[in-house]
Formats: sequence, C-alpha cells, structure tokens
Amino acid sequence: MSTPRVSRGTRLRRGLLALAVTATSLAGLSALPATVPATAAVALNDSEVTANLWEWNWRSVAAACTDHLGPAGYGAVQVAPPQESVSLPSSADGVHPWYEVYQPVSYRLESRFGTRQQFADMVTNCHNAGVRVYVDAVVNHMAGANNPESVVGYAGTDFSGPGYSFPAVPYGTGDFHRPGDNCPTSSGAINDWNNEAQVTSCELLSLTDLYTEKDSVRTKIAGFLNDLVGLGVDGFRVDAVKHVKKDDFAAILGKVRNTTAENKRPYVAQEIFDGASNDALKARAFTGNGDVLDFGYAKGLKSAFQGSIANLANVGSWNLDAPSANVFAMVTNHDLERDGVVLSYRDGSDYVLANYFALAYPHGKPSVYDSFTWSNRNQSPPADGNGYVTDTVCGSSWNCLTRSTGIKGMVGWANAAKSVKTVSDFTVVNSNVIGFHRGDRAWIGINDSGSASTATFTTGLADGSYCDVISGVRGTAGCTGTTVTVSGGRATVQIPANGAVALHVNAKGGPATTPTATPTPTAPAGTVATTFTVTATLSGDQSAYVVGSVPALGSWAPAAAVKLTAQGGGTYRAVVTLPASSTVEFKFLKKTAAGVVTWESGSNRTLTTPSGGTSSVTDTFRGDPAGTQGAAFTVSATTSYGQNVYVVGSVAALGSWNPADAVALSSAAYPLWRATVALPANTSFEYKYLKKNPDGTVTWESGGNRSATVGSTGSWSANDTWR
Repeated sequence: MSTPRVSRGTRLRRGLLALAVTATSLAGLSALPATVPATAAVALNDSEVTANLWEWNWRSVAAACTDHLGPAGYGAVQVAPPQESVSLPSSADGVHPWYEVYQPVSYRLESRFGTRQQFADMVTNCHNAGVRVYVDAVVNHMAGANNPESVVGYAGTDFSGPGYSFPAVPYGTGDFHRPGDNCPTSSGAINDWNNEAQVTSCELLSLTDLYTEKDSVRTKIAGFLNDLVGLGVDGFRVDAVKHVKKDDFAAILGKVRNTTAENKRPYVAQEIFDGASNDALKARAFTGNGDVLDFGYAKGLKSAFQGSIANLANVGSWNLDAPSANVFAMVTNHDLERDGVVLSYRDGSDYVLANYFALAYPHGKPSVYDSFTWSNRNQSPPADGNGYVTDTVCGSSWNCLTRSTGIKGMVGWANAAKSVKTVSDFTVVNSNVIGFHRGDRAWIGINDSGSASTATFTTGLADGSYCDVISGVRGTAGCTGTTVTVSGGRATVQIPANGAVALHVNAKGGPATTPTATPTPTAPAGTVATTFTVTATLSGDQSAYVVGSVPALGSWAPAAAVKLTAQGGGTYRAVVTLPASSTVEFKFLKKTAAGVVTWESGSNRTLTTPSGGTSSVTDTFRGDPAGTQGAAFTVSATTSYGQNVYVVGSVAALGSWNPADAVALSSAAYPLWRATVALPANTSFEYKYLKKNPDGTVTWESGGNRSATVGSTGSWSANDTWR
C-alpha cells in the first residue's frame, strides 16, 4: 500500500499543534541553572555497569529494570532516542528501518517506543529499582533533507527536510549549516573526513545539520535535554558529537541542569567514530565534555576472541580511543555489529566470553548490549503495522544477554571489584585459556576453546569456599552452581569448554543443601498452576528449561521455553499456569547463555491437567546417566523472517521422522543453527534438516537421508550445510 499524501493545509495544522504542545512541555526549561537542587531523592545502585537495551520500548525497559537490572546490581540502563522521529512506512531500506529514530522531526517525547507518559513511568520504575536512565540523545541534526514531503513524524508532526523547516521546535533555514554558505562544500556533504570545518559544519548522511554556533539553537537543544532531566533522566549517550564543535557542545551542556535523583551533573558518553588522522577529531580530544565511546577497545576484543585471548594481557598497548578513566566501554553497539567489525550475538560463545571479560577488566565503564536479531543491516525491530515497537519477548527476535545467569553474576563481580583498578597475576595457560584477579576482591578464568581446561591460578582471594557466579548464584542456602576452594591464595579450577569461572568476595559459601520452597500462586479460573521439577546435571553456563505444546510452555520454541529455578542439589523448578482439563506434551532442555540447546532424549512427555486446583510433575532429565552421548548438530542454513531450522531422524530422540517432534536448533550463531541431543551409545541413525514457517508448513532439505553412528565413548558432532 502506498503512503497517502497529506495536504499542505493538514500538514500546517499538524505542525502548529505540535508546536503548541512542544512549547508547553519545554517552556522555561532551557534557562534553568545547573545548580537546581534535586527534587526526588532515590537510592541508586553503586555500579558503573550499564545495560544497553537498544530499541526496546518503554514498557519493556521498565519491566527489565524491575525484574532483572535492579536486582542484579546494574547501575544504569541506556535507552534509544526518545524524541519524535520521522516515520518511514516504506523506504529503499524496507519498512520502518531502525535508523529512522536518528532523524528527529521535533523534541516531543512521542516515539515508536511509546508515549511521554510511558517514558516518564519507565524512568520512575527504573529509579525505584535502583537503576539510572541514560538517553541516546540526537543533537547534531534533524531529519534528512532527502525525505519526501509526504512523510511525517510518529506523532503526526509535519516538517520539510529540503526546506530546513521544523515548525514544532521551531527551526528554520537560518538554524542550519547549508551548502556553500556556512558549510564549506558546495554539495553540503563531507568530502574530507579529516577536515574539521567540513566534519563539524556539513551534512552527515544528508541529515540537516544544526547551526550550533547560534545561541538560540543551543538553547533549544538544551531545552530538550532539560525536559528529559526534569523527567528524571540521569545522563546521555550523545549521538554524532564528532560533528558538533567542541565549544558549541560545551555551551549546550552549560545550559543543562543537574539531575533530579542525585543533584549532580548528568553523565555524558560521546559517540566519536574512530579513524580520523586529525588529532582534533580523535575521541581523546573530546574528553573535556565527557566520556567517549571506545571503538578501538571493541575491535581489539574481537581480534583477541577470534584469535588468541592471550593477547588480552596487552590491552594497555592497544590503540585505544582514550584513557580508561574517560571511556564508556563496549563489546558492540548497533552501528558496529551491523558492520561486522566487532563481535555480536551471532558469534555465540566468543561474544558471551568477551562480555564476561569486559565486565572483569578495569577499562572504562562497562556496558552490555541487548537488542533485536536481524538478517539485514537496516531491519526494523519487531513492530506493529504502524512501526511502533512491540514488547520484548526474549528469544528468537530479541537478545537478552543482560539477564543471563553468567552476565548477572559478572555484574556482581564488577561491583565487588570496582575499587581495584588494576589487574594482578594475569596467567596465560595457553593461547585460549587465561585467568587474572583484581586485588583481593575477585578472580576470573576464561576458556575460549572447545575442551575443558584445568589449571592452578593465583586468585588473590582469602582462603575459603567461593561460588562460581557464572554457573549459578549465591543464595540463602548456598551456591546453586559450582564451588571453588581457595587455599593459600591459590585454586585449582576446571574451566568448562567455551566457558568461564568467576569468584568474588561477596559470593562465598558451599553448595546449597536446603531446597528453596517455590510458592504456588493462585491460578486464574479455567487454569491450573502446574509445578515442573527436574533433576539434571548442568555444565558451564547452562540453565534448565521446560518447553511444550501450549503457548504457556513456548509452543515447542526453545527461545520461549520456561526457565527453571535452581533449588539446590541439582534440582530445578518452575510453576506454569496451564489450561485446565487439557492434555499437554512437554520435554526438558538445557540452554547456554549463547542459546545452544541440549534436548533430553526420548519421546515427548505427557500430562493431563485437572479441572481445578494444582498439579505437579517431578522427573529426571533423560540423557544424563551413562549410556547416552551428546550428539552435536550444526548446519549452515539461511532463512527468511520467521523461519526456524530443525533436525529430525530415525530415533525417538530425533522425533522418529515426525516433523511435529523434530528438534529445534538455536540460531544464536546464525547462519549456523545448533543443538545437542542426547542419543543412546553405540547407535546408528539417519537424519535430515527441515525448515518450519510461521504458519507451520514444512520445507525438507533435498537429497537422501544423512546417516551417522554414535560410538561407545566420547561425543559425536555434525557440521553440515543445508541442501
């Protein structure tokens, strides 16, 4: 369907309405002094770690703060640009590409992520959970000069990019750098990326560049930032600061008032893309106005984790963007992951381990990035037909590394080690296994290889028993994961393949001995609260899940499986509300933080729920005892949006050739699809791969059946390509 053309009269009325609303919301804010006292005192987490929930909507960010980020000890959450942006229902790059939020049309807080009230509620919820809110602020430019005249903003605001007209602010032609006038190139584009005058006064990617030398423009930008501060925002990740003169940005910041929660200057992290040879355009030249994003660090982490992690001993000699005290550190962000110059969720365990390292190594203020999965670089986040981003559901469409057991454990690790800014006893066991500690506060070992590694390390910790915060948590009853004993300051540790072990002073204690009771909630009418309990042996950063044939159990999708909570003694439990008087099929599975799935063997389990009351299931994970082997399936396959890849075969554990019982593979390392299935030892079997569409239709790969034999010892693996 083509985009309807809006009449000029209608567009004018929309613009005047938007202007009235914006003027009301920003009135008096831009001139507020920086020393306005705080109006709302809240207790915020004492942490330098930020969760970057990029392009999550405000409801989902609020829930994440309450349920995960606050309890885990995150200090801040970074959110996407909140101001009204251009809405592109149809473009050369698809429907509502992600980058449209970096093309503002007004400073109204009405965006594809929610309303002004939802944004304000999100900030309040995050503060109540102890989490600061950092906003991705776009201050260098407005929407592109190449947008068609029929396009409006998400709140219906009219504008003209070619005419340099944004009446809802208001901005007019005199408020922008223009070609051949106050931009030194006749085209308006940046032709020389080492020419400071061009970089700061010409158009980035055809975006209308604000004339920030003018005090009236600075005041309007500061008014926008002060509006956010007034709603409780604690800091800003500022987009494209390289394209604003340093003195101009300093003058803008001088008009921004103190935060309401802590009565201090807002935190500032500036995006300064690397690559310039002109010293004036290098990131370290901008640190007078705040921290800078460290692109060099992120690229160095990729090189190490895709080469030799022994090179992590030499971070101090890397070509970094600025000193540690002046940087916002990251493994990836939305620009870099799409360019393939850093690690991303597609790199599986390398990505997870790099995040563990970034949280452990004392370089800058660390962040962990979560966003949506994508198959092309311009893809929209999951959204409705009008472009409004839908609620985050962790799994195939959204990445939720920030809430994994290992990452949460490392946030606690980073908080425990925060006072020690140096690394001691950096130990290189081999090119893929390292360990180090930060004073007497915390120790970590990382194994970036396919085999477990055992070595003795100097930990710096006092003697005693410590919980590995990667594999479990320290609860009131003890450790739910692995425990490590330190004697004489040293510990002999087995680090799992492609895994890590991390200890710190705030996670002491032995294994849990007393199960934690799981309360059974009152189920709504027509449903039954069903308790699933399984005994299983987990390794590395695996967690236990239950998945099944009904939506409450994920409809057989591993990404939507229900996570079970450790009860101690290798027992895991969850309460799920199921339909009453219904027959439900289910199985248990294990899943790593990187999304690698291990299904239990055998046919689907079945339960029939009663008409009311409660029900329960207590089982043992099939495949853990001796006599079964881990069969690791990996296939390279490209898919269209919504498709998933499965393996099916001649044995019960592979569905006995029934596509409905096929084993789902994880797309965490797309285009590689992976799963490990427990198969009987000394067994020959046949198998094939298939794809399932969202409507349930099945596409089989071509060719004859594949065949394999699982031996009596060791494991079996396949590395296949879709036929």
